[in-house]
Amino acid sequence: MEKVFLMKKLLVLFFVLACFTGKAETKTDSVAMTIAGKQIPVSEFVFIAEKNKEVDLSDSKSLKAYVELFKNFKLKVAEAEELGLDKTDAFKEELEGYRTQLISSYLSDKKAEEAAAREVYDRGSEMLELSHILFRLKGKVVSKDTIDAYEKAMKVYDRINKGGDFDAVGKEINGQDNDNVHYEYVRCLLPLQTLKAFEYAAYGMRTGEVSKPVRTNMGFHLIKIHSRKPNPGKIHVAHILIAFPKDSTINGEADALARAEEVYKKAKNGEDFAELAKQYSDDTASAKKGGDLPVIGPGEMIDPFEKAAYALTIPGQISELVKTRFGYHIIKLIDKPEVLPFDKEKKKMMRVMGQGERNFELFKAFDDRMKKEYGYIFYPEAYAELQALCNDYFPTDPAFYEKAKNMNKTLFHVNNKDFPQSEYAYYIQRCPYSTKIYAGDFMQEVFDLFVRDIVTTAERENLTIKHPEFQHLMQEYRDGILLFEISNREIWSKPAEEQKTLEAEWLKKLNQKYPVSINWKLINNIKK
Repeated sequence: MEKVFLMKKLLVLFFVLACFTGKAETKTDSVAMTIAGKQIPVSEFVFIAEKNKEVDLSDSKSLKAYVELFKNFKLKVAEAEELGLDKTDAFKEELEGYRTQLISSYLSDKKAEEAAAREVYDRGSEMLELSHILFRLKGKVVSKDTIDAYEKAMKVYDRINKGGDFDAVGKEINGQDNDNVHYEYVRCLLPLQTLKAFEYAAYGMRTGEVSKPVRTNMGFHLIKIHSRKPNPGKIHVAHILIAFPKDSTINGEADALARAEEVYKKAKNGEDFAELAKQYSDDTASAKKGGDLPVIGPGEMIDPFEKAAYALTIPGQISELVKTRFGYHIIKLIDKPEVLPFDKEKKKMMRVMGQGERNFELFKAFDDRMKKEYGYIFYPEAYAELQALCNDYFPTDPAFYEKAKNMNKTLFHVNNKDFPQSEYAYYIQRCPYSTKIYAGDFMQEVFDLFVRDIVTTAERENLTIKHPEFQHLMQEYRDGILLFEISNREIWSKPAEEQKTLEAEWLKKLNQKYPVSINWKLINNIKK
């Protein structure tokens, strides 16, 4: 029964929402109908009609049928209002949820967001093998505090540039300077796995190239690209692990090898792999599942295991014994899932990109369009004066505000208003929303948020002026909820064989109960 109700609700909402892909033509707001004392403007009447492909307003027969359908729809809504269904908490909550969702659709550029996500998706066709040396910045730092780390990074860069081996130098200095220098070899890097600045720098480099210091939220990195390889996608395998004993000795490893060879022989002779895993595997978590492991991608398992797993080509194929630091593995290929197309991945990618520092990348096109529409003008000299304070003070430091609160040069102009430096300084104190640890980056990110807040607020205030269909869409959804609730109560909760008769009787009752006035003269001239 619940499934039937859901299907009927979808059908009702299809009538009143019927996907808006463009603006309907706005007519002069003369009254098309008056139902139960409520005047219905012709703009609302036409707005819904033009989204219903079955309605032809230029055809008299189609027009009359639509008028009858629209009138009955509004009569049912009037009955729902009479019963107070528009006063319930559930109704208010659902309507407010839709309003929030609808406003959000206007305050974004979905095509541009998809394009930004697509760029990251396409980058993921290639995986990088690299090494990097990090010169860490600890805590929040002002500009002068970065000089020492940067100079140390440049000295190492010069040493490598003069012929020093990157990895040898990295291993040599790893842990130096009170453990603020770190070397790391990364077998596989893919998009969205690291900080944005690091990813952009690395993917912009050639094989064998060494970068100059790249600043991220961790510090300064020197990066060397060892290889760029096609992304092989994900893989699904099962395994049996014969683990080395703790405090392993040569004899212990020999015993593990002997047991592994015995189990391997059973697997190759056709014994059930899942049963062997349950009986022999020392990986207790996967053993319970017949050795089954979660689907993995490149870089997610230790190197020898991953190489052996990806070397398998046919489902059911079993690897030879694979030695890792954990013991001996017998790996069985279950499946190599196809790479998901962008359309299947974009929602997840956009959700990830919408959080943290990548949101500026995702929403850049919308931010830029809003700034253009509201006449944004930036004054770089005024910004540079604030940025100079970052040499000595972090933007959230009270001393920063004390210096900036009396600085009143125009920082930018937008929506017919000048915004002085002091107003932005005050905004930093109220909304210090950035994870950046370098003062200049912090100030820039909060500045971008400040401008976004201003233009977005302006767009919200102008929403119904710039987008007159907004009110019609809200009215449709509101009436659609009420239509569903009253129809469910009066008709759909009754036996199916009785519903047609009940519908006719109900409409007859509603037509008698509520006064209806139709402005046929106006309606007949809509398409003339």
